Amino acid sequence: MADLLWYQYALIGITFIWSGFVRSGLGFGGAVLSLPFLLLIAELPQAYLALIAVHLMVFSSITVYKNLRAAKKTTPEGLVPASTVDWAYLKFALLVMIVPKMIGVFGLLTLPSGLMSNIIFGIVLVYALSYILDRPFRSNNKVLDIAFLMLGGYVSGTSLIGAALIIAVFATHVAKEQLRDTLFTLWFILVFIKMTAFVYAGVDLQLIHHLWLLPCAAIGHFIGLRFHQKLLQADSRQFFRVLGSVLLVISVIGIYKA
Repeated sequence: MADLLWYQYALIGITFIWSGFVRSGLGFGGAVLSLPFLLLIAELPQAYLALIAVHLMVFSSITVYKNLRAAKKTTPEGLVPASTVDWAYLKFALLVMIVPKMIGVFGLLTLPSGLMSNIIFGIVLVYALSYILDRPFRSNNKVLDIAFLMLGGYVSGTSLIGAALIIAVFATHVAKEQLRDTLFTLWFILVFIKMTAFVYAGVDLQLIHHLWLLPCAAIGHFIGLRFHQKLLQADSRQFFRVLGSVLLVISVIGIYKA
């Protein structure tokens, strides 16, 4: 990222504010809803994924820790506090996803950046259409659950954007009040695996750029926390339709450009 122009750095900073907002506001989407914009600014998928991965680990762990502490403080003395994380289902999902996840990480480290960008744009295009048509991925039987989790694990290994497939399963089996923190815990574990592979493979983690991009993501994160509370009480379909339309245009431009 050292050879970028000043306006590219400015646009990247704005996009990371958006990424932080989406991640904390929705509980997912920090990568899938920001990567298309980032790749149009400069085609550096591995650099962006390393940056997004660190941000996700930092802010997801802070959010889950704060919520677990808050639950403990508000629980009457003598009672076991209700966890904000569904640990039982999280363990099951990880057992299903771990092998496809590792295969996906290997693919990310070996595929050319241009091909990786096309794959990312193609996946985002599918997500955009599902948002526009109000037809999100659904899972209603055990075989489909496992298939979605395996595919989601693979996609998250290649690009960190397997959230829609994974959420299709988790939303069915995890209570609404536990969903976001359970997903945050899952993202942390999956991203830790990817970061370990990055370090082993000698991928540049862009550590110097965290000095200014972490504050950008933090701004979006705290705005998103407030948005999340309102979103739980509101109909979000219109929001996702507009978002899907924007992503559709970005994805088509990105695929054409590539």
